[in-house]
Amino acid sequence: MRILLLGGTSFIGRTIADEALHSGADVTLFNRGRTNPGLFPSATRLTGDRDTGDYSALRSGSWDAVVDLSGFFPRQVTEAMEALGDSVGRYLFISSHAVYERAGLAPGSDESTPRRAPLQDAEDLDEETYGRLKVACEDEVVARYGERATIVRPGKVAGPHDDQRGLTYWARRAARGGRIALPGRPEQPVQVVDSRDLARFVLRLVEDERPGAFHAVGPAEPVTLGGVIATCAEVAGTEVEVVPVPPETAPPPFFPLVREKPLWPGQQRDASRARAAGLPTTPLAVTAADVLAWDRDRGAPPLGHGFTPEDEARILAEHAGGH
Repeated sequence: MRILLLGGTSFIGRTIADEALHSGADVTLFNRGRTNPGLFPSATRLTGDRDTGDYSALRSGSWDAVVDLSGFFPRQVTEAMEALGDSVGRYLFISSHAVYERAGLAPGSDESTPRRAPLQDAEDLDEETYGRLKVACEDEVVARYGERATIVRPGKVAGPHDDQRGLTYWARRAARGGRIALPGRPEQPVQVVDSRDLARFVLRLVEDERPGAFHAVGPAEPVTLGGVIATCAEVAGTEVEVVPVPPETAPPPFFPLVREKPLWPGQQRDASRARAAGLPTTPLAVTAADVLAWDRDRGAPPLGHGFTPEDEARILAEHAGGH
């Protein structure tokens, strides 16, 4: 199996590349060569830049499948497809749950849920444009490849090398134990998918040549944000007390795994189609333990999101009686 990854050296792409190489696939990485350039010496490397439209390195060679990890704007997807021409068999696009309309969304919604209106020409990624741009990207892939197009819409991805910092923050915080400030509701549903499960699923879809869209969400059993924190404490061997505090205490731009509307059903997607297609389900406790071990091994550097210990102590004192 010859696989081309557009990206492939940070978090999700890194995990997919690692899984593909371990499976014996012939892996080619296309990126700018700036992030983790020493990774995967056995992979073929092609240098280009999607921001400037430099896809010249893709105009020679052929692959059984391409996995597009870094397509955020429709022009990026279109330019990549034009450069590749007929040199790839299947185009698998990593999309997002942000593609869906939120109005009228019900818990347990599947891949047929109405999507937002596509957006072609925005230059900035924000809450308003991100999902609509992904819709347009999906449409471009399906229009070009038809039955050779596969769309994967992951939930919150967690695992070692997590540069999204969602579960990493809670694993680290729960390991300290004690009273934990949560600027949201403990009963908020959360769908966390292990990055290694996502990687294995992507490779399975490619190998099986499966078309269509899939929700890559987990874990296997429903879990709340309070349950996530409790699981992180359990694997760390600590005792914690979750203390809800006002959402306005959370620093911008977001707080790890906390939704602005905590009970929004977007955190309750139906994963049955993906499960039937082979999506594996690593237990949340295993994911949390592996994230904590990885974070400790790298020295637990600043995350840039969530509360600092000093801010959390102050917020608990101000909003929870300080005891």
